[in-house]
Amino acid sequence: MNSMIKMGMLCVFLLTGNVVFSQNSKEAKALLDEVSTKMSAYKNMFIDFSQTLVNEDAGIKYGDEPPIRGEIVISGEKYQLEYLGNTFLYDGKKLHVINHDEKEIAITKGDLDADDGFIYPSKLFTFYKEGYQFKMGKLQNINGRNIQFVSLFPIDSSSEIVKVELGIDAKTKHIYNLIQTGSNGSKTTFTITKFKSNEVLSDSFFTFDKQKYLAKKYTID
Repeated sequence: MNSMIKMGMLCVFLLTGNVVFSQNSKEAKALLDEVSTKMSAYKNMFIDFSQTLVNEDAGIKYGDEPPIRGEIVISGEKYQLEYLGNTFLYDGKKLHVINHDEKEIAITKGDLDADDGFIYPSKLFTFYKEGYQFKMGKLQNINGRNIQFVSLFPIDSSSEIVKVELGIDAKTKHIYNLIQTGSNGSKTTFTITKFKSNEVLSDSFFTFDKQKYLAKKYTID
């Protein structure tokens, strides 16, 4: 999987270690727990998102490139993600990466490996529960919405992630955006542009239809 796709999935979609929490971090944890409980209770979620990348050290400034758009449907640990011309279908047991341009499909057991600290769709609302220290950030008014930020810092000093800022709508307790700063100076921002929950899904929504793709001449690894 190329690095651009992998970087996007970090955001598509952190955090208590064995530390003594200050009052600030206790408040941050309470807020994150509230968000996780609320969003995890939905039967499913339909999310449209945009992703931007800034790396001033590499000469990539905000606005140099148009945002990358994507959409994801999540139900429990299952998800179907449309991103950069690829479909990522995880049925709870196997991940199917469908490359529509090349007509190639890779199938692996289990979800993507999260040992590197990356944030994957099925872990979007629980990733904060281990491996990070955190504190409350700023409360900002963004387009008329009060967004409370929580800053998260990896405990592992060798992590490719230096910092994660999670923006939370103070009214709805929904995630608004996620800003991830990498050790290479890059800053990737994932912003939710549309959100729906508890939609009607067919029983086969997260089922991989092998015959469908063979009929279309896709190669399956």
